[in-house]
Amino acid sequence: MGFENAQQADALIGSLRREAAGRLTVFLGASPGVGKTYAMLTRARELYRQGKDVVIGMVETHGRSETLALVEGLPLLPRKRIEYQGRWLEEMDLDALLARRPAVALVDELAHRNAPGSRHERRWQDVDELLDAGIDVYTTINIQHLESLNDVVHQITGIRVSETVPDAVFERLRDIRLVDLPPRELIERLNQGKVYLPEQASQALQAFFSPSNLTALRELAMQTVADHVDTDLRETRAARGLDGLSIQHHVLVAIDGRGQSEYLVRAGCRIAERRGAPWSVVSVETGRSAVAQSSDANQSASGRSSAMRDEQARQMELDKAFALARTLGGSTEILHGTDLAQAILDAAAAHGARSIVIGRTRERPIARIFNRTLTQQLLQRGARYELTIVSTPQARQRARRLPDWSSARWTRRESALVLLATAGAVGVAALGRRYLGHEDLSMVFLIAVLLVASRTRMITAFATAVLCFLAYDFFFIEPHFTLFIGAHRGVITVVMFLAAALIGGRLASRLRMQVVALRAANTHATAMQNLGRQLSKAADLGQVIAAGAGALEATLQARAWVSINGEAGPQAVTQSLGEKDRAAADWTQRHAQASGRFTDTLSHSAWWFLPVRSEQESLGVVGLQFPAGMPRLTFEQRRLAESMVEDIAQAALRARLVSDLEIARVTGETERLRSALLSSVSHDLRSPLSSMIGAADSLASYGKDMGEEDRKTLLETIRLEGERLDRYIQNLLDMTRLGHQGLTLTRDWIGIDELVGSASRRLQRYVAHARVEIDIPAGLPLAHVHPALIEQALFNVMENAAKFSPRGEPLRVVVRRTEGDQMQIDVCDSGPGIPEDERSRIFDMFYSVERGDRGRQGTGLGLTIVQGIIGAHMGQVEALPGPGGRGTTIRLTLPWGEQPLLENTP
Repeated sequence: MGFENAQQADALIGSLRREAAGRLTVFLGASPGVGKTYAMLTRARELYRQGKDVVIGMVETHGRSETLALVEGLPLLPRKRIEYQGRWLEEMDLDALLARRPAVALVDELAHRNAPGSRHERRWQDVDELLDAGIDVYTTINIQHLESLNDVVHQITGIRVSETVPDAVFERLRDIRLVDLPPRELIERLNQGKVYLPEQASQALQAFFSPSNLTALRELAMQTVADHVDTDLRETRAARGLDGLSIQHHVLVAIDGRGQSEYLVRAGCRIAERRGAPWSVVSVETGRSAVAQSSDANQSASGRSSAMRDEQARQMELDKAFALARTLGGSTEILHGTDLAQAILDAAAAHGARSIVIGRTRERPIARIFNRTLTQQLLQRGARYELTIVSTPQARQRARRLPDWSSARWTRRESALVLLATAGAVGVAALGRRYLGHEDLSMVFLIAVLLVASRTRMITAFATAVLCFLAYDFFFIEPHFTLFIGAHRGVITVVMFLAAALIGGRLASRLRMQVVALRAANTHATAMQNLGRQLSKAADLGQVIAAGAGALEATLQARAWVSINGEAGPQAVTQSLGEKDRAAADWTQRHAQASGRFTDTLSHSAWWFLPVRSEQESLGVVGLQFPAGMPRLTFEQRRLAESMVEDIAQAALRARLVSDLEIARVTGETERLRSALLSSVSHDLRSPLSSMIGAADSLASYGKDMGEEDRKTLLETIRLEGERLDRYIQNLLDMTRLGHQGLTLTRDWIGIDELVGSASRRLQRYVAHARVEIDIPAGLPLAHVHPALIEQALFNVMENAAKFSPRGEPLRVVVRRTEGDQMQIDVCDSGPGIPEDERSRIFDMFYSVERGDRGRQGTGLGLTIVQGIIGAHMGQVEALPGPGGRGTTIRLTLPWGEQPLLENTP
């Protein structure tokens, strides 16, 4: 039941995604001339009469009067003119159509190739962009232009169609309409000149438009429509939760790049489509090609270039096959391992595949005898899999020819290495027998075989083993200098040597292949690990961009440019981007798809642009500029670049989230301070103002009737409350200066006793009952400080202490010189004290707990100002328990500064 729910959920999600974007209606025909454009225009006119906003983006009438008549009266978008090699070409104006945003756009000939310089290379890519913009599209296509049917059409007609459309485009179908015409009627239309000009029609009748070809293509079109209708029916029933659906399993296609890859991809795609199953294409890298390249490193130029050409041709074929698979809607993967069969079976298990599709393998007689062919191994080990073996045209041709020994092509370096190893073994063995008297010399030749096997491929090790066997027999087995073996013991010795040499060579060669395969597999992991290490150190988006660009350049050997959320780098690369490059980058940013070089979109740019995206949105763009001489990207390079970009996207998203959290925290703190400020202002401004206004009103109303003492009392109240208000405003101004870093220090040399005495006298003017005990040792040096600011800091601390000291209890000011040559000022009170977990908070602005300077008519700013003043003097302030654990001690620590030189006076 759970699996059925998951199926229904997937179907519903797919349906919702299709509904969210524009919907595609395809008018499908078996061949040109069946009336696809006519049928599309007829339907468009019906919609237009119903009030639907229909616009013709591109329609090819080919001069047919019936088609031209249907075009008249429908809104027609002007075409875009593009200059190419001195000629002006007309194409659909995609930007104008996107700006117009009609309900339905008519786009004829879906498989058309756009003129060079257009945004996209193919028209189906334009249609994709229209659908992404939410515009419904009506289009036309012939069956021979479907990519998965390319080989089938070639077999039917003998013509290879170059303009094809990936089958993945049909996944966005809302409706598919088959425009059918019997072959006889189509040929009649062709003869009447309604399809081609008369001279072209005669040629077409002899080639493509033969009755047999048209019949086969017609059946192929009907089958394609039936397949898509069946798929749509299954998805609709699944979305509704209806039963009766057959559950299809994954199809795995294995290719090797040996001349049959694209054929196998298309065949696997057709098998998966008939079963309604997902599919993927894999290739196994065993390390043999890398071993061959490394062993050919010092060979002749002709042999080395031949080997390199073979490997490049194989890689190019694999790249094309993988690109075709992705175009057709399949996934791709490179596997690493020395056991082909096991690697394929492991991949099938990982993908949940039920069917494995492979090409016909080259079965050597020895391998077939020992059940070592790939087909035999898959049959033996993969009992639970359905194995489909496709015989490609190349395989059928090889079956009628002599065996292909191209894979065993010999090189001069390998010949020299075999001869040198054998000659060296003969020389060492001869010296050993002559000077050491050693007769059992087989180990010398065995070591030579192992040395060759550890540096070259298996066929070279096999040749070395055979040649060493013959040399051992010829020079060291009696009778000498013949291949005849006189004693039975000698026969056993040389046979055992040959067996040991072959087995040892095989093992050494396989070990080398495993090492090379592991090195290739670890390259990707190492690059990703290095990138992850650098991104983990990035604290913000700028560092993420710098780390990502540096890792991409170091790993891929290409210039890298990263732009995320409007921030780009490196700056030098940003300035070097041209207009075409920026246009491609902008398109990638908006559509979250690759563009530029190595793609079919805006390919005139020298950069390859990849989208940096999360699951919900496109975050930015990564641009890579490879050397101009590089014709293509290998699949491994492409996969590594895409993986690194994905990691950069995750790091950028993490940095953005951290920034958002910090902004939220600052916003919350700002709101808290704003509320505290309003609370403080409402209390600490209104209280003295209320007292002043009340006293002034009393004097104004009853001043004549009051005695002299009462008037003095009210005037004193006004004065005290005004001074209180002045201190509060001064504190606010001081905080503003500290907050904007506008506090400038004008230092002077002054005695600390003068500062403490001045602050004490000022305190007693405001707090008459305050008693201050001062403990300052004699002989302390002068302090190099801003006198007014330090006095203000001392006054704030002493005023705060006086508020919490009981009446009659003095507060003590103790000044000491520390061992680190610093001035330490302790202001101690006898109040209730401050809990340990709140001591650091009393220096926060507007601290609202009834402790610190916020209680008892405090402003909540005094100790914050103290902290700012002391910090500006490169000192520190802290709250400590009072002497004996009673009360609180506020400790100020300041540097003395270098003492001035005093002039001698007479």
